[in-house]
Amino acid sequence: MRSLIAFLACAPLSGLAEVQQDAAKPNIVLVHADDLGYGDLGCYGQDKFATPHIDRLAAEGMRFTQYYAGSTVCAPSRYSLMCGYHMGHAWIRGNGEIPLRDEDLTLGEVLRKAGYATGVFGKWGLGTEDTAGLPGKQGFDEHFGYLHHVHAHRQYTDHLFRNGQKVAVDPEKDWANDLVTKEAFAYVRKNASRPFFLYLAYTNPHAELRVPEDSLKEYRGKFPETPFVNKAADEHPSRGYRSHPTPRAAFAAMIARMDRDVGRLLALLQELALDEKTIVLFTSDNGPHKEGGADPGFFRSSGPLRGIKRDLYEGGIRVPMIARWPGRIRPGQVSDHVWAHWDILPTMAELAGAEIPEGLDGLSMLPAVLGKPAPRHEFLYWEFFERGFQQAVRTGDWKAVRLAPDKSIELYDLKSDVSESKDVAEAHPEVVARIETYLKGCRFDSERWPVTKDKDKRKK
Repeated sequence: MRSLIAFLACAPLSGLAEVQQDAAKPNIVLVHADDLGYGDLGCYGQDKFATPHIDRLAAEGMRFTQYYAGSTVCAPSRYSLMCGYHMGHAWIRGNGEIPLRDEDLTLGEVLRKAGYATGVFGKWGLGTEDTAGLPGKQGFDEHFGYLHHVHAHRQYTDHLFRNGQKVAVDPEKDWANDLVTKEAFAYVRKNASRPFFLYLAYTNPHAELRVPEDSLKEYRGKFPETPFVNKAADEHPSRGYRSHPTPRAAFAAMIARMDRDVGRLLALLQELALDEKTIVLFTSDNGPHKEGGADPGFFRSSGPLRGIKRDLYEGGIRVPMIARWPGRIRPGQVSDHVWAHWDILPTMAELAGAEIPEGLDGLSMLPAVLGKPAPRHEFLYWEFFERGFQQAVRTGDWKAVRLAPDKSIELYDLKSDVSESKDVAEAHPEVVARIETYLKGCRFDSERWPVTKDKDKRKK
């Protein structure tokens, strides 16, 4: 219970005791967007479209300005979220249909053992049919939505999955996220009388950029447009993202529709008298994408940050994080506390009164969520393989990026240069040396994602 010890060291504080006495097992709702950038919400600076309901979460709770995803792409980020490890110790370090293993301990398993109903609705991406990674084998009582990453690229599809089994849906009428929302709300109603964990993993605003007409029409004509054309995908769904005549309008409408459904979720919690019994968190799996006609430059989707999805600069990994819990989290707070996806498991475990698994990279950041002094990581670590082996480290206000094993470390002072525009490595050799020392021991090699193709040179 290292996180609990660290928290108690910050005495005199009583926040955790109050939680355990007054709301020992609060409901936990985690809304997880897909490729939503740091600047894609009104409360984080977006001014080309509105997100009033998610902004309300921030106004009634805590908005974090220095929260990080587990990775700069989907699958490893979701692994980090579910299992509590950074990329140096992760089983899944890149995209692909790589399933969780029997030995992986997930957030779902930890909370179910603590007496929670557990449900995941939307995009899973950590195990397909007939694998150990199916949600039902990884601690979740219920699942509805997508299993496969590539399948989730289709906002309209002819099937989804319920508890590992295919369910036919109408590819002309059924927008998948609408079905996911409906199923998630039914789950909340069914479990209203007991503690529940709802992991609501939307595919917004990941390409393909498609959304129902009643949302699209609100934004059509509001932005200058360049149609996205991919005739091959229009004819054969396996060939990428389908064409769209107004991709900017579709992008804005997808986020707006997700925002609408967050508002509906809050209304449901209030209707069921669960508002003060439920903590709601909202975040994203990585930075904004530039696919299927998406235009992160036009919308300033990364805000003031450098980079987008697949970058290890801030824009690829720093994402929104909002926490709302009426009566427990004081409204209108903004926190610069630094934490990441791998902290979610221990944080939610401590919140639920569950035992925190040993050996995780994550720490319980429950004190930070409650507005109290909280543990701090000495280092945060990421690695990425799609462009060769790249690494990033944050320690204090220093951010280091290494674009290849034979490249020098780039160093940025985020306190004065959040856009990572000035490499100050030469001026601070002692910081670079400290980071180099950390990099030598912060990871173990992965056979699936090796640093080098030479097997004899892999770390054991």
